[in-house]
Amino acid sequence: MEYEKSEVLTQREVEVLDYAKKGLSNEEIADMIFISRHTAKAHISSIIRKLHAKNRINALYIAIKKGLIK
Repeated sequence: MEYEKSEVLTQREVEVLDYAKKGLSNEEIADMIFISRHTAKAHISSIIRKLHAKNRINALYIAIKKGLIK
């Protein structure tokens, strides 16, 4: 079953995931999109939970495989 971005991840979570894909840390992501480190970490945790991933790297793999990010 294919998922639409809006069904699984928020726009902000997709944005955070795109930065994570580039290898940025939570702190670097926070600086790039003007949020706190805590908020960046919360977004990553939410992404992992929503995608039923084991960790950040696994979340990226799942998101790419499902077509949620390129």
